[in-house]
Amino acid sequence: MADQYLSNGKRFTLKVMIPTLEWTDEGVRFLDQTRLPLEEKYVLARSYRDVADVISTMVVRGAPAIGVAAAMGVALGAKSSSAKTVDELSREVREMSEVLAATRPTAVNLFWAIQRMSAKLDALRSKKDATVDSIRTGLIAEAQRMYEEDIAACKAMGDFGAELMPSKGGVLTHCNAGALATCGYGTALGVIRSAVARGHELHVYADETRPFLQGARLTAWELMHDGIPTTVLCDNMAASRMRAGKIKAVVVGADRIAANGDVANKIGTYGVAVLAKEHEIPFYVAAPWSTIDLNTATGDAIPIEERAAVEVTHHGGKQLTPHGVGIENPAFDVTPAKYVTAIITERGVLRAPYAESLKQMEALAVEA
Repeated sequence: MADQYLSNGKRFTLKVMIPTLEWTDEGVRFLDQTRLPLEEKYVLARSYRDVADVISTMVVRGAPAIGVAAAMGVALGAKSSSAKTVDELSREVREMSEVLAATRPTAVNLFWAIQRMSAKLDALRSKKDATVDSIRTGLIAEAQRMYEEDIAACKAMGDFGAELMPSKGGVLTHCNAGALATCGYGTALGVIRSAVARGHELHVYADETRPFLQGARLTAWELMHDGIPTTVLCDNMAASRMRAGKIKAVVVGADRIAANGDVANKIGTYGVAVLAKEHEIPFYVAAPWSTIDLNTATGDAIPIEERAAVEVTHHGGKQLTPHGVGIENPAFDVTPAKYVTAIITERGVLRAPYAESLKQMEALAVEA
């Protein structure tokens, strides 16, 4: 899918569907994000264990994409199961779900997706005419439904968030919260895409996002793919660019949002939020409702994934640090709600106090 837009006086093509993951007859096909931006290669996961490996090794990453990938992993496992009875298949699906749930602890979308597939399994097996085949078919359909819902949610977020973007100027983002982090279009980058589509003349500043370089490798590749003007910054350059007046807004994604509005996102986001506050720059978070965890009271209770030291000690196969030096590699940090100007979801835009606005929006959804 592609559309023509005019930005900065130049006409360009906005390609809104980068194929992050896709259900096929052979298995789940993933764009290998560890090889970007220099190679566009795909990985075919033929089993639920392959999907778990793809998630844990960050071939696929980004909270919304991880959630749908896990759902497809459950469906793939059910499809390939040799179970002969409904009870046997149900037991196997529960075991598969446990393996998938153990891959990444911070992104709540992972657990949301697995819980939704579990609820679907219960609903399917409760039917009087339930069979192994009907359960398999139903789980596959549910995973595909979640894929379509994610794309629709990102586009709705984009529509809400576009109104908050400056009509002209620089927008800073951290990590990658684009089509590559979702099933298509993106959360934070979806907001930017929608703003550009409406005629906003934006220039994106992408933090490199050490140590995995999601900004330098993925955000830059994705925005250049769409022809949106982009500049990569080293993570320690944001403050100077803000002071120089080049940044008019910050928009990032999230892996989990607590009930009080605290936001867990890629490591380094907290520092960006503090800098934005100091320079009186709005700091926006764009995330689907599945990222909001009303069962977690504050950010202090969000589990933070600690990744392997080698991601810090080595780059491109070359060692950068002295032998034996201590390494800490938390994949995420928590930005307190007081630094968040607004949270953009597919249901609308929320503002502080988030403990109240999040609860109210959830209540409205339940009533609807």
